[in-house]
Amino acid sequence: MNENLQLQPSIIQNKIYTIRNQKVMLDSDLAELYGVETRVLNQAVKRNIERFPDDFMFKLSEYEWQSMSSQFVMTSKSKRPISALPYAFTEHGVTMLSGVLRSTIAIKVNIQLVRTFIAIRQLVLNNPNDKISELKAELNQLKAYIEEVFTDYNDINEDTRMQMELINQTLAELHTDQKLISKPRNKIGFITEE
Repeated sequence: MNENLQLQPSIIQNKIYTIRNQKVMLDSDLAELYGVETRVLNQAVKRNIERFPDDFMFKLSEYEWQSMSSQFVMTSKSKRPISALPYAFTEHGVTMLSGVLRSTIAIKVNIQLVRTFIAIRQLVLNNPNDKISELKAELNQLKAYIEEVFTDYNDINEDTRMQMELINQTLAELHTDQKLISKPRNKIGFITEE
């Protein structure tokens, strides 16, 4: 990776997944961004394992890995030994990587990764119901279009079926997220007696 190369937030966002209700990045994607091999990144982490508690990093289960691999085109799966399950790093784990990987490129990439996680969090916190409603409307339009084009379910190829399943899954997740976000939040600060 070129030291002067600026990573676009969209490139990073495409490598952030929601697993176990957490926004995470996989070891292979992080290694690619840092310009190192996955095994090198994982060796550095293992040498500093005390810096990576369970809420910073966890290993995917076989089921989670199979499920992800079937939903997304995972180029890293072909590079990874069958027995090796990937590690998932939370935002805190990604931040901790800056202390483990000390190259100039790693530091620059890490700054951009943290900024992207913060931007995602801000997006969710600022008018989340409006954004979720917009996303749901767009997904429903896409679903309606696909159903209109393919009036007979037998005409739908496997890719389109998978896309429909992903749209339905995303709509269900957005519905759940919207319920969680719309709960009233407790006020923060000192309580004054009137």
